[in-house]
Amino acid sequence: MAERKKALGRGIDALFQDFNGETTHDQETVETLALSELRPNPYQPRRDFDETALQELTASIKKSGVFQPIIVRKSIQGYEIIAGERRFRASKLAGKTTIPAIIRDVSEDEMMEIAVLENLQREDLTPIEEALAYETLIKKLNLTQTEVSNRLGKSRPYIANYLRLLTLPEATKRLLQAKQLSMGQARTLLGLKNKAQIDALARRTIKESLTVRQLEKIVNALNEEKASKQVIKKPVKSTFIRATEQHLADKFNTKVTLAEQKDGKGKIEIGYLSTEDLNRILDILNVSLD
Repeated sequence: MAERKKALGRGIDALFQDFNGETTHDQETVETLALSELRPNPYQPRRDFDETALQELTASIKKSGVFQPIIVRKSIQGYEIIAGERRFRASKLAGKTTIPAIIRDVSEDEMMEIAVLENLQREDLTPIEEALAYETLIKKLNLTQTEVSNRLGKSRPYIANYLRLLTLPEATKRLLQAKQLSMGQARTLLGLKNKAQIDALARRTIKESLTVRQLEKIVNALNEEKASKQVIKKPVKSTFIRATEQHLADKFNTKVTLAEQKDGKGKIEIGYLSTEDLNRILDILNVSLD
């Protein structure tokens, strides 16, 4: 297992050389399995498959069959697909009942990592799918972001930026998944301090075809507006209180502040600059510490 984990960072071919259908491990054979016996990889990060590409593959399989075997592992009931779900789906659409497959003995952890790596190397996952893939590795394998980045050959900030997308509101995540929003636009939306504004601004971004730069200006303006509203205004003191403060300041020759409370009570604060200054004020008040 340790040797295989080292190979993961170098790519899927370093772990399973026959993913491209070129070679097989010793004593492995290609078998014909019924499509009804197969189930998709439960750790498959891809949520959506490109319909055009799937239809093209379906047409090819109808005409020529499946040239590249899929890779599966035996499960309690039938088989789970390790790699080749597109070929599996296209074969069903083509009306096939069987498919060539290589049966591989793979652990749960390896199957999870393979599913992520195979799809990442295709580079057509949506940002949400990629983020969910990283989250799966972290949660299921108890890995840190740094460990995931080392294992997949990605930087830790790269992993962190994708994971942040999962904190977006559900409606905005659906827009990102549907490729109506870009990764850059989504990351900019995350900068909004008032998270309740994200969905509305995401819809506006699509409607007005806002660029990332334009969106950044809007986010900054909204954040400044929120900050100005949060500034606590000091209560305006009455004329009597201000006059009293000035009278006491003149008497003690120092700053005096009166703080009013809602119940009519309050407090007086008399400032002093040193011990000698304090003693001077105490003399004025005729207060003795003897």
